[in-house]
Amino acid sequence: MRKPGSWMQNPTDERILEVLDTGLMLGPTTIAKNIDKHRVTVSDRLRELRNYGLVECPEEGYYEITDIGEQYLVGELDASELEPTEDSQ
Repeated sequence: MRKPGSWMQNPTDERILEVLDTGLMLGPTTIAKNIDKHRVTVSDRLRELRNYGLVECPEEGYYEITDIGEQYLVGELDASELEPTEDSQ
């Protein structure tokens, strides 16, 4: 069972992580199209997920899931215990 943090917006955040769990690096527009959300919404959520270490941006405009993100999806991680990074502002 997944344990979301109070900072998460579900089901949007979980859908983003699930799409990225395919192993592909994807941009916000592609993710938005696949989860039926607006690109701006997805961009905002990606920024927040990155601040908490669930996704990373290895190349400008592209995101991929981290090991922490994968642990969250399989229920091994309680996202409420994560702290945002320094640049989360």
